[in-house]
Amino acid sequence: MPKRAPTVGLVSLGCPKALVDSERILSQLRSEGYQFAPDYDGADVVIVNTCGFLDSARTESLEAIGEAVRENGRVIVTGCMGHDEAAIKNAHPKVLAITGPHQYEAVVEAVHDAVPPVHDPFTDLVPPEGLRLTPRHYAYLKISEGCSNRCSFCIIPQLRGDLASRPAASVLSEAERLVAAGVRELLVISQDTSAYGVDLKYETSTWRGRDVAARFKDLAEELGSLGVWVRLHYVYPYPHVDHVIPLMAEGKILPYLDIPLQHASPRVLKEMRRPANQVKMLDRLSAWRDICPDIAVRSTFIVGFPGETDEEFEFLLDWLKEARLERIGCFQYEPVDGAPANAIAGHIPDDVKQERWHRFMQVQSTISTEIMQHKVGREIDVIIDAIDVDEAVGRSVWDAPEIDGNVFLPDCADLEPGSIVRAEVLGAEDYDLIARPV
Repeated sequence: MPKRAPTVGLVSLGCPKALVDSERILSQLRSEGYQFAPDYDGADVVIVNTCGFLDSARTESLEAIGEAVRENGRVIVTGCMGHDEAAIKNAHPKVLAITGPHQYEAVVEAVHDAVPPVHDPFTDLVPPEGLRLTPRHYAYLKISEGCSNRCSFCIIPQLRGDLASRPAASVLSEAERLVAAGVRELLVISQDTSAYGVDLKYETSTWRGRDVAARFKDLAEELGSLGVWVRLHYVYPYPHVDHVIPLMAEGKILPYLDIPLQHASPRVLKEMRRPANQVKMLDRLSAWRDICPDIAVRSTFIVGFPGETDEEFEFLLDWLKEARLERIGCFQYEPVDGAPANAIAGHIPDDVKQERWHRFMQVQSTISTEIMQHKVGREIDVIIDAIDVDEAVGRSVWDAPEIDGNVFLPDCADLEPGSIVRAEVLGAEDYDLIARPV
């Protein structure tokens, strides 16, 4: 009788980029014959993929490691917080091994040491697209690692290093495998998506018998040829981003752009080490909407950054009202160990940050409600994510999974998750739509 295949448990924390790391680790282990356990009791070893960007995320990671140690006892730690091995060891000295972000080989080697694989040709099989933690119909496609920007509030370059882009052929081949496996939506991610290929000097690689440059627009155009939804995330607003807007207008990629602007005050942006010309950004938003009227711009902002004055916060609110962005996330500034922003004078009291956050979200809620009301009566495409009792829950082209709104289709339990249906919008809420199939 063959030996029992060893089982691995996984706790994956943090952003979609960390989720992709978890998927790659699982894919490699599955190809070697490992099985996966849904709980601590059934696992021979547990991997905890941590987040270490914010102090709150570090706390969550340490708590997750502690729970895994208590419930299972055999724990391997990886991910962004793995950069701070001493902190993990001090809190949880019984962990078996600690590796840093995107150190896939080191994680697999640590699993080998803890529970050696059992080689069997019948269990060493993995689908060509690898194993994923997302639903079958959408997948995150990571095009690069690291970041070469030096934002003062961020330590990602310390954790993940400078920008390291994948060759275009590698990205496109993975995308092709995902589409062949039934994926209907590709969510393009990295730390700095629009910087893609800069480190490679835009070198070409061969895909489908022709050379494709490692360039942001070229990659977007090629992905748009695969016949599925393509959604761009984490796009730093370099000037060449303007060149992908016509692709949205032509329907080659989704009319959705995720640009983390962070603030509007020129002085605050300068302290953040971010692009500081928000008047020009308003002009660009206007130009994008002229080219592609249906575009939805998603952004994230930070309130309560050190030194932010009442006047600068009011400036941000006024800018927000003028920009009328379709999708918004807002965070209260939180010091991150090792970030240069910690040394900036004038840290804002927590109660002031909280008050500013509430005011910001109230302004955006009003804007979002007005924008959503204008969708009523339109026919839109909806990708179905799930069936909830007697209604289907999906998303429009303007909604990314987990972070944006939903489209609810009552009395549509017969729709299939992953299908894309044409629907008429019947009603709107602050962030969600109600619709029925046409």
